[in-house]
Amino acid sequence: MGKKLYIGNLSYNTTEETLQNYFSAFGNVVSAKIIKDRDSGNSKGFGFVEMASDEEAAEAIDKANGKTFEGRAMRVNEAMDKPPRRDNKSGGYNSW
Repeated sequence: MGKKLYIGNLSYNTTEETLQNYFSAFGNVVSAKIIKDRDSGNSKGFGFVEMASDEEAAEAIDKANGKTFEGRAMRVNEAMDKPPRRDNKSGGYNSW
């Protein structure tokens, strides 16, 4: 089973292709995704890479975290599950 990594502090010019190429040095990259602003389409400066195995993910964290990539020191760690969204119909609070 693969493991998803959070990649932070990316250059705003980083593409999914360059991210995938960089992390392929640590093993098989299942997917690479740059998170973009929904309105402008510009990069938000972070993304996610899914490695094929836990061992490859651990190697990527060990060897890439803090390393300079495209002029910026990356933050690389295991991605956390996204917390559930609040129900905004009532402003996120229980209605009485």
